[in-house]
Amino acid sequence: MTTQTRMPVATEGAPPALELDDLVMHFGPVRAVDGVSLTIRPGQVTALVGESGSGKSTVGRCVVRLLEPTSGSVRLTGTDVTSLSRARLRPHRRAVSIVFQDPAGSLDPRMLVGEVVGEPLRLLGGRLGRAERERRVAEGLERVGLRPEVARRYPHELSGGQRQRVSIARALMSEPSLLVADEPTSALDVSVQASVLNLLADLQRDIGFACLFITHDLAAVEYLADDIAVMYLGQLVEQGSRAELFAHPKHPYTQALLAAAPVADPVRQRARTRVLLGDDLPSALDPPPGCRFHTRCPVAVERCSTEVPALRHAGGGTVACHLVADDGTGPDVRVGGTVTPAALTPTGTLHDTQADTRTETQTETQTETQHPRSSE
Repeated sequence: MTTQTRMPVATEGAPPALELDDLVMHFGPVRAVDGVSLTIRPGQVTALVGESGSGKSTVGRCVVRLLEPTSGSVRLTGTDVTSLSRARLRPHRRAVSIVFQDPAGSLDPRMLVGEVVGEPLRLLGGRLGRAERERRVAEGLERVGLRPEVARRYPHELSGGQRQRVSIARALMSEPSLLVADEPTSALDVSVQASVLNLLADLQRDIGFACLFITHDLAAVEYLADDIAVMYLGQLVEQGSRAELFAHPKHPYTQALLAAAPVADPVRQRARTRVLLGDDLPSALDPPPGCRFHTRCPVAVERCSTEVPALRHAGGGTVACHLVADDGTGPDVRVGGTVTPAALTPTGTLHDTQADTRTETQTETQTETQHPRSSE
């Protein structure tokens, strides 16, 4: 896949499609999301990436109000919807939709596909007649590459890729300004993942909605995203444009993620040396003090274990790392290596300053990219 090129969307004077301000989501003692701030402009695709358990899917569920945040705010097209009641929230539901990871689990097996896709029209579309609703459902199915007669079938009669297309059609029926795509391809066969990604890219280009694209698949990120935000243990550690982050990753965790991305060439894949990370995996129940990545970071210093790094501007993006200078320079756990954006083929060797206390492990991203889990 090559990088998508999209025409810019006219956004002058328009409020951001999404603004997260210090978003916090705790489940009892579990600090799933801890102070995430993020802005997505109209027509922009922002990828939220990280390992399983990083909190990225929890952020997506807070955005669509499936979860009530512990604190912080969520603004949709300029309106703070964080504390709105169900009645007051209803007019704003049209502004945001979500595509879930598992299409089989997100579609009611007792409803016909036409009923599933037409549900947003029934709830948000006002007084539409049956004929008009059926016409719009047929148009929605055709837009995602399905024949209108699919409306008379049940979800279990469709393939996984077809079910996800139904989910996308349902999400777009309300004409949202923001689409939350929560790992939309990870539960699908590899053979159909590319077609669903192409569909999302085409729809986003044609319609112009903003998108929060939650994933661990770095190849999909490189294909779809304009900006990238990297999460680790409930916090953002780096954010920047796609080109900047793939070419010049600044945070050691981002560098490790990119180094773990599989390469299509098996010879080159076998020749690559693994990045050494610490085996002390922290828990969201009791996050470590200071930088949350310091227990695994191969270049951590004493300051990293005592002082929380602020997310600050550095070079062409923002990063939360004490070791990165204001101009964006800093240590690279992939010594001499850079990531080629189009091929995701970083070269170079490892930089391990504490080999006596580190264990050779790859980041969980490589395992999850090759064998995606059914849920985060």
